Amino acid sequence: MTTVLENGDRRHHLESLLMRESLLDKDVQKSTEATETPVIRMLPDTHVVKIGGRSILDKGRSATYPVRDALGSLLETKKLIIGTGGGARTRHVFSIGIDLGMPSGVLAELAQADALGNAHVLGALLAPYGVVAIPPEVFGHLLPLFIRSVPGVIFTGVPPYSLWEHPPAIGRIPPHGSDSGAFLLAECFGCKSVTLVKDVNGLYKENPKNNENAEFIREISTEEVREGNFATLPFERVLLDLLDYSRQISEVQIVNGLEADNIIKAVNGEHVGTKLKKSDISSR
Repeated sequence: MTTVLENGDRRHHLESLLMRESLLDKDVQKSTEATETPVIRMLPDTHVVKIGGRSILDKGRSATYPVRDALGSLLETKKLIIGTGGGARTRHVFSIGIDLGMPSGVLAELAQADALGNAHVLGALLAPYGVVAIPPEVFGHLLPLFIRSVPGVIFTGVPPYSLWEHPPAIGRIPPHGSDSGAFLLAECFGCKSVTLVKDVNGLYKENPKNNENAEFIREISTEEVREGNFATLPFERVLLDLLDYSRQISEVQIVNGLEADNIIKAVNGEHVGTKLKKSDISSR
């Protein structure tokens, strides 16, 4: 289409909101927020459950089988997308890679491979329920087909940034792990809930493994976590920023998978762990 402007400009332009604007302009970026069309929810009836590698799968049969049974029970009535972390193998390869001078992008690729291994392990255990692990190369594109064909699917929770992993603010460990990957998937597809399954009840004011009297936090906002300056967290710190800028997911629940019934309760909407909630960032 040729649009003749008042100044005689006869260049071809597409008639659209952004046709002659720089996408780096702040006002243009803001204009894309205030549109009449909301972000669609592609899988609004589906729940994302991330199973910790170190906290659950590395503990072997005693921890993993009850989690398998809980997920199997949920699959009778719920649609599940199950993510896995790499666990001890990822920590080991990080140690070697950092000692060899590997950049964060290479470490992220290695973490993806470890998480895929755990996805296949959990997929084998859940195969009787019709659940299998899906390779990351086809997972995103075919996810709606898979989730409508079977009650649940398993993927590597680690997002596929690989060599394009963002530089971390501190150190060289890739900032985006299986927690953030599970969240980003849920945000993109507009899923109903996100549950992070760990080996602690949730967030404490101090590390409960070092202080058994540490105070448990039942609910907290991302801003309160930042202000609290916690020495350690049971989830990836980058999740704070991802949650604040999300459009579809407003909270994440962290639960103790060593009590496997907590997974069932959390997916069913019960408050059994720590709820991390999105903060109002409009005033920033």
